[in-house]
Amino acid sequence: MSNETKKTALPKLRFPEFRGRNDWEENKLGEVSEIVRGGSPRPIEDFITTDPSGLNWLKIGDVASEAKYIFKTQQKVIREALSKTREVIPGDLILSNSMSFGRPYIMKTNSCIHDGWIAIRQIADEVLTDYLYYSISSEASQTYFVSNAAGAAVLNLNAERIKLLPLVIPSIEEQQKIAATLSSLDDLITAQNVKLAALQAHKRGLMQGLFPAEGETVPKLRFPEFQDVEEWEEKKLGSVLEFVMGNAFRSDEFTEDGIQLIRLGNLYQSELQLNRAPVFLPTSFKNKYSSFLVNPSDLLMSMTGTLGKRDYGFVVQVPEECSDLFLNQRVLKITPKNNYIKKFVLHQLKHEVFLEKLYSIPGGTKQANLSIKHLSEIKILFPQIAEQQKIADCLSSLDSNITAQSQKIEALKLLKKGLMQSLFPAAAEPTA
Repeated sequence: MSNETKKTALPKLRFPEFRGRNDWEENKLGEVSEIVRGGSPRPIEDFITTDPSGLNWLKIGDVASEAKYIFKTQQKVIREALSKTREVIPGDLILSNSMSFGRPYIMKTNSCIHDGWIAIRQIADEVLTDYLYYSISSEASQTYFVSNAAGAAVLNLNAERIKLLPLVIPSIEEQQKIAATLSSLDDLITAQNVKLAALQAHKRGLMQGLFPAEGETVPKLRFPEFQDVEEWEEKKLGSVLEFVMGNAFRSDEFTEDGIQLIRLGNLYQSELQLNRAPVFLPTSFKNKYSSFLVNPSDLLMSMTGTLGKRDYGFVVQVPEECSDLFLNQRVLKITPKNNYIKKFVLHQLKHEVFLEKLYSIPGGTKQANLSIKHLSEIKILFPQIAEQQKIADCLSSLDSNITAQSQKIEALKLLKKGLMQSLFPAAAEPTA
């Protein structure tokens, strides 16, 4: 480390064996490691190769957002590219210098990196790689990156700014303890994510089995009591569902509180997210616009999206605890008629057979704009109400397990966030 290191504020939380020791020191990232920018041979297409002897070529899209390590890449470049790029090795850290900048990753393989990456290498012996990874991931470091990023439309960091990142570094022994604790928690989160993925895959498999495939009239997987029951019956959606399109409320009618308006932006990632840019309408509108009120457990569909992205046509169910909501334009309320189970309809409208029919509807050049008329004409299969209920109960039970698993993961992430805030000093400032 530099001879100019100085004592700094201590973290709120320390392991018993380190309490009373005032040995945390402030330094700069560039003083305990070498910071270099990647390089891009151009045009890159001339350097990409499928030859197994090629050099790994790391792209932003190769890296999972919550990953800690990078084990492999999707592409390779010819060896002649090496003079125009930068190679990193296992143990080096890299981080993106634009867009979602500042997120570190630890290399577990050799790879060339383009100029959208910054490499942190030749790390000082007295700084552990895992500790450095968590230190750069800490709230103080990420705040520094945001404060020092430049650019109007797209924020970016350069190597010089990254070199000046303040670090607080304790003894090797305390680094090891901190890194081991956080690594253990990361491993637990990863294991729980694997379990969540397995539940989601199980549901996808059940959906394929419990609903008839295209061209079939009975599902491959049927509960015993329905084995000899008649085939499913094809129905036009307009004959089994009622539709209400939202109203075009004016922005000058919005208020700071009152009845919240559900807009397309609130139907996000197949969920109803009321905390996304909430807007409200006066409570006095309740009687005048009662037909546009949304009730708990109502089904809602997004009717506009971007062609090719399939970010339209997905259905969400309003949680039971929600009430007093208005429906905005291009958001559709769906109500099943008698003899059709709402939960079954929800799963039916998420099934791939229905979605393929939905996405085949022409919708425009840049945006997909679904209409009630087109939606009403789509034909899908329905069983008798008893089988609908059985399927709905089965899939809803699995959904509950998936939700519980997701909540467990979020709780672990919250625990990690709290530990990160406590295990690192809030600011790299000298003590009084």
